[in-house]
Amino acid sequence: MLKMANEGKKENKLQDNKLKEDKVIPKKDEIVAKSKKVDIVINEKKVDIVKKEKKIETIKKVLITEFGKRFFVRNVEQDFHTNFGVVSKKDLKSDASIIKTGNGTKLFAHKPAFIDLYSRIKRAPQIIPRKDIGIIIAETGIGRNSIVVEAGTGSGALCFMLANIVKKVFTYEIREDFFNIASENLKFLGLKNVVMNNKSIYDRIDEKKKDDKGKNDFPKDVDLVALDLPEPWLAVENANALLKSGGFLVSYSPTTPQVSDFVEKVKKIESLRYIKTVEVIMRDWEIDERKVRPMSASIGHSGFISFVRKV
Repeated sequence: MLKMANEGKKENKLQDNKLKEDKVIPKKDEIVAKSKKVDIVINEKKVDIVKKEKKIETIKKVLITEFGKRFFVRNVEQDFHTNFGVVSKKDLKSDASIIKTGNGTKLFAHKPAFIDLYSRIKRAPQIIPRKDIGIIIAETGIGRNSIVVEAGTGSGALCFMLANIVKKVFTYEIREDFFNIASENLKFLGLKNVVMNNKSIYDRIDEKKKDDKGKNDFPKDVDLVALDLPEPWLAVENANALLKSGGFLVSYSPTTPQVSDFVEKVKKIESLRYIKTVEVIMRDWEIDERKVRPMSASIGHSGFISFVRKV
């Protein structure tokens, strides 16, 4: 009995050793990540592992109560539950502009417009508010034929709003975590005219030399360079090289020292002309019959916007 037990222990030990030999855990520096594909090197033998892309489910329908509360429906193949009652999938699939929940609450329904989708993008860093984006568009006059370079993508708020009205946007973000969030937001919005770059705008942009194959996949003859950077003055020379004559350089900064250093750098470049720096203060008003007064809360200072033009 004792001999059989000892032989059993030896056999188990041999099996354990074999399992340890078969299961090799790679060291941290042996794992090399690439986009969509991960190359893992184990004992000098490369194994390809394809990463599954995250499915982005967009908004299919917007529901609004009489009081202005909005609901965003992503799946019209099932009933949608709200605190005002349940909306049937039959009503969600219909083209009716007014539908009712199970308990009779009236809801206004419509397909999502760009601004509805835009309001639901994921955020990481503080985004440029729409009041400031509006004046950038108005002062530079960009439109459907414009080429834009934007640096400091962040969550993509400025990039995507510009992409909605211009021909093409090339955007640059040095932080990989922000770049990944912006990439996910881009898929969610469904924009096809944005070229995203996980690199610094402070470095020279030389795609023109190596990637020009008739695809127009690099920035050239740029109408607007928009900067949302901690040190925008470091990008001025690169921006000047990208801009066409008459193009605009715009810098968005939250503090006055950033504005000062940016403007002083611009003044040292002969082909750039500083125009002005502004900030936009927005205040909503409450209107209830003859009761008209400003809302208690308002959007005050968010950032300074400096405008420069290439001559």
